[in-house]
Amino acid sequence: MSTDVIFKSETMKSTDFTFDSKVVNVFDDMVVRSVPYYPEFQRMIAEIATNFAKPDTAIYDLGCSTGTTFLTLDSVVDSTVKFVGVDESQEMLEKCAANLEKNGVTRNFDLFTADLNRQVLIANASVVVLCLTLQFVRPLNRAKLIESVYNQLNPGGIIILVEKVLGESAEFNRRFINYYYDFKRRNNYNEMEIAIKREALENVLVPYKVSENIKMLEDAHFKNNEVFFKWYNFAGFIGIK
Repeated sequence: MSTDVIFKSETMKSTDFTFDSKVVNVFDDMVVRSVPYYPEFQRMIAEIATNFAKPDTAIYDLGCSTGTTFLTLDSVVDSTVKFVGVDESQEMLEKCAANLEKNGVTRNFDLFTADLNRQVLIANASVVVLCLTLQFVRPLNRAKLIESVYNQLNPGGIIILVEKVLGESAEFNRRFINYYYDFKRRNNYNEMEIAIKREALENVLVPYKVSENIKMLEDAHFKNNEVFFKWYNFAGFIGIK
């Protein structure tokens, strides 16, 4: 796993963050060092999905990146469950395919590129995962995407979201952000790296409040919506069709 030093060498104003080949090469290190409890909520996603993934259906991972969610799921869901990974980055999908093959995944899987700001076709899905994905979809298109997932999901199926979130109040939002930067410092990101990446993500990653994410699920007609994970400004959500 290559170490994330992308923003350590930057000496000028950062451009908008993109999932290009530089990011793909260090993504697994970047996400573990940048997202609190990343391995644990991946384990939780697999634990929850196990109860809802039906034999001979599909699990979709929208924004599958390098395939970590599929690798966690592979040992716990029925072997007849198909994995379908969707990502806007072809480089990510190539890395995902290589990781699945390297780790001996033998079940049926399919990977394809799609712009999540547009319609995404989903077929025979009992579980749809968006792990740190919806936050990168333009706000104008998020409700449409969630509604589309609901309409195409099998009855009794679930959606699992993990998102960076805003605090419900400005007071705690500021504090949570500071706690988050302390987390990144503990993982050996320096002040320049934190500042430049924050600037790069400013117009690309647009978080919602927990209440706004729940309302979006409710408006799309998901029921029994719950927060299954929360750490300051990160949260996981589940909804049932």
